Amino acid sequence: MKIYAFDVRDDERQYFEQLKKEKGLDIQLRTDSLTMDTIPFLEENSAVTILGMEKYGEAEMKALAAKKIYYLSTRTIGYDHIDLEAAKKYGIHVANAAYGPESVADYTIMMILLCLRPYKQALWRMQVNDFSLGGLIGREIHDLTIGVIGTGRIGSTVIRELSGFGCKIIAYDKYPKEEVKKYAAYVDTLDELYKEADVITIHTVLNDSTYHMIDGNAIAKMKDGVVLVNCARGPLMDMSALIAGIESEKIGALGLDTVENEQSYVHQNRKTDIFSDRDIAYLKQFKNVIYTQHMAFYTEEAVRSMVEAGVLSLVDMNQGKETRLQLV
Repeated sequence: MKIYAFDVRDDERQYFEQLKKEKGLDIQLRTDSLTMDTIPFLEENSAVTILGMEKYGEAEMKALAAKKIYYLSTRTIGYDHIDLEAAKKYGIHVANAAYGPESVADYTIMMILLCLRPYKQALWRMQVNDFSLGGLIGREIHDLTIGVIGTGRIGSTVIRELSGFGCKIIAYDKYPKEEVKKYAAYVDTLDELYKEADVITIHTVLNDSTYHMIDGNAIAKMKDGVVLVNCARGPLMDMSALIAGIESEKIGALGLDTVENEQSYVHQNRKTDIFSDRDIAYLKQFKNVIYTQHMAFYTEEAVRSMVEAGVLSLVDMNQGKETRLQLV
């Protein structure tokens, strides 16, 4: 079986090459994306691994099935860019990736700490030799209540790591875990978490029920000066509501590693282009907004795991083996 790897970054190549050598696999590495323009040129009965740079719906699934390509993997944990119902309709088996939760958990805690100390202003001042302290006073995490939405692998790791800071931790999840209860107190409703938490970090999946779960109504229920952190999926938070919250100072600080509608520029060099996303261009210039380029996952360990999962899931599915990462 030939495997096409699309959206391949330079940092992934060594791991693809290792798999080719160790497993004797036929893998063609491509830097472009899998699209309706590229599908017709793929070999029949091959398999494909992608990143979440494009949307894959009815048309794409139909085109893959027409080429007898029935195995698709995404080298990401999130899979909202893939229409699973369309995949099922055309008999296409889909798998996602997995990597240790520590990369995103560590990054989340870094974001929280940066938001609690005016890091951005301090950094700007140092570039022009301004060593003053005015306006740079911060807060200590041990005095605060941290609210964690979603206690899956990443959320529970955030909670365990946060427990060492001595802060009060509350959590919300439809399916509470006994292990998490060692470090955090579950609340019964999101409204309770919104009311009590000084800092809120979100670690839930993106689906129809969680889309824009942090909107204007949710923010209105939060404490004045609340700190919000999103290292999960951009559309979990309504961009217009975030802007309104920052402008009104209802939100004290934002730590964002992902935002909605980032697909047109994320992981690209756009410094010489006309940048037309007015919302993020406006939001990221505020002194209390930290925005990074969707890199919370980005460690050597995670990249290796993503490549291995993306390739080996295709092999397992083709051989009829069970894989815990198979979605349909």
